[in-house]
Amino acid sequence: MILRIRTILDVENDVLRDIEIEDNAELNDLHIVIAKSYGFTGKEMASFYNTNENWEQGDEMSLIDLGVGKEYANKKLNTIFNPENNRLLYVYDFLALWTFFIEVMEVKKNKKDIKYPNLVFSHGEVPENAPSKNFNESNLNDEKIENNQNINGPNDLDYDQFY
Repeated sequence: MILRIRTILDVENDVLRDIEIEDNAELNDLHIVIAKSYGFTGKEMASFYNTNENWEQGDEMSLIDLGVGKEYANKKLNTIFNPENNRLLYVYDFLALWTFFIEVMEVKKNKKDIKYPNLVFSHGEVPENAPSKNFNESNLNDEKIENNQNINGPNDLDYDQFY
């Protein structure tokens, strides 16, 4: 089966690409085709994130093993996308934070005369620079940080032991 996936770059002007990719392709394949369809090399660090219908960021699906979680690069798309989960967030280049909304728009049969992955629609130009991101305030207690107190309880490491 083929997944028709709409990718929308989170910038001021509309920039989107529709990609068709086989459902047995790997998450790393999707990463490469998205990056290249927007003119990026695909060589920067990137991650996908689970999301809901309100595009709230969920668990990370890292493309490399950082030793703190599972690596998803070789995970098949047909194990990630399903009727209840057809959206992801994608962040490319952790220094620039290019952010994309990813959504499966259609599932259809392969056409023998088409080579996949396939860019089927392109709209808009990628700006020269990624937009700056505004991050929400942390829920950490600023007073405890300013007073150099443990934030998470008595079992936290003493930061002074490292200096």
